[in-house]
Amino acid sequence: MRRIVELKKHQDKGASAVEYGLLVAAIAAIIVVIVFALGTVVKTSFSKTCNAINTAQNGGNNCPP
Repeated sequence: MRRIVELKKHQDKGASAVEYGLLVAAIAAIIVVIVFALGTVVKTSFSKTCNAINTAQNGGNNCPP
């Protein structure tokens, strides 16, 4: 009987480890999606700012793409 209880505990630990692993993978995937989405927004924002500064200074567009 004691052996069955010990085996059950080990099975629960394995299941918990798998659940935590899946949770970490899901959070990592969400972070990657957010970084790529915000990367585009930040790049666009910096480009607009650069263009506005260059236009105000010399009327040209010297910003990198």
